[in-house]
Amino acid sequence: MASGEVKNMQVIFKEYISAGVPKESDMAVTTVTTKLKLSEGSDAVLVKNLYLSCDPYMRSRMTKKGHRFYVDAFTPGLPVSGFGVAKVLESGE
Repeated sequence: MASGEVKNMQVIFKEYISAGVPKESDMAVTTVTTKLKLSEGSDAVLVKNLYLSCDPYMRSRMTKKGHRFYVDAFTPGLPVSGFGVAKVLESGE
């Protein structure tokens, strides 16, 4: 790995759930390499996730009907999004 790059684990949502509760086989854990550096003059914030939540509302986001609620359904093939607690590593402002 080049300098400034880290390995980043992602939980990938494979396919919509049609019945029952989500199973481990409905998701895949992958590791990607990410470059961690803010651009010069950026007002972004670079954080390291310490804890991620897994809440009951996420079940509805795993169905095609998830868009009926206050948040959109997850998209198969993309990482699962959620809330968590993070440590600020770098701030542009």
